[in-house]
Amino acid sequence: MSKLNVLKKHLRQGQVYRRADLLPWSNAVDRHLGQLVKEGVLTKLSGGLYYYPKQTSFGAAPADDMKLVEAFLNDDRFLLTTPNAYNALGVGSTQLYNETVVYNHKRHGRFKLGKREYDFRMKPHFPKSLSEEFLLVDLVNNLDRLAERRSAMLEGVKKKMRSVDQKALIKAVREYGGIKAKKFFEPLLTRGTVEHAA
Repeated sequence: MSKLNVLKKHLRQGQVYRRADLLPWSNAVDRHLGQLVKEGVLTKLSGGLYYYPKQTSFGAAPADDMKLVEAFLNDDRFLLTTPNAYNALGVGSTQLYNETVVYNHKRHGRFKLGKREYDFRMKPHFPKSLSEEFLLVDLVNNLDRLAERRSAMLEGVKKKMRSVDQKALIKAVREYGGIKAKKFFEPLLTRGTVEHAA
């Protein structure tokens, strides 16, 4: 069996591979990667990052965001989100954004992986998953990036604060709030309860 076929045997549909991942099965990894891309077996996503497309009845499925980002960062400590997540809070945001944000510990900047662009933001702390409390803090952190009216959004956040877990909100403000978010939330949070401003 040729070395190229040995490499092919180890590839799985739907997986994203870093060049380094394939070194154990190839004695000429760059040549073999070039051949596999030319044959259409692999798709090059960015420098050193490749995808083996999963075929569906609609054609090749795009790479899974989680697998793609994990391979790009070579790290599973990250949080994927989008400004569209704020719309579910019911605080008045209705805009739709074509943007995926990646909170992580390694990379900062916008990177195009395949046909999609990701906004990587390096942060010392972020939760493992999204919660209403985190999203409220994150919204205030990112208010300047949003298209909505600032004052209307902040009023919506104040109202929403009353119906979320107060301890979780205080924790989220403390751990994930930037200077502006802390300045906004802290006067409204007293001894674990929200002041009911009229």
